Amino acid sequence: MNDQPDPSVPSTPPDPPGPPAAGADTSALDDAAVRAELSRLRDSIDNIDAAVVHMLAERFKCTQRVGRLKADHKLPPADPAREARQIARLRELAGSAKLDPGFAEKLLNFIIAEVIRHHEQIADDVETSGGAAAGR
Repeated sequence: MNDQPDPSVPSTPPDPPGPPAAGADTSALDDAAVRAELSRLRDSIDNIDAAVVHMLAERFKCTQRVGRLKADHKLPPADPAREARQIARLRELAGSAKLDPGFAEKLLNFIIAEVIRHHEQIADDVETSGGAAAGR
């Protein structure tokens, strides 16, 4: 028999996972873990921001078509009754999603103002071109 220890087998068991021993310097470990978690969360935020931008782009494509339809039929750029319904609907959705309804309303009001500005520009363009196929 060989009484020599097998060099491939550690002579002492590895430290179990868990908190480091009292007095150990954990600042580097904590900093690395915090940085990794911060990076992971920021990556998620970046992905969500990209999705929001793409969703807004799709929304504005639809509202551009609405603006053209309104302009072609001489309808006003704004529809206060629909806007009020949309704000109430979005406030309710926000509450259900645990998002501040006031914030959701501010965001929708900002978007609505931009949509109306686009609709006014489309109406001006249609009027100037005499209803030609501009924007189609």
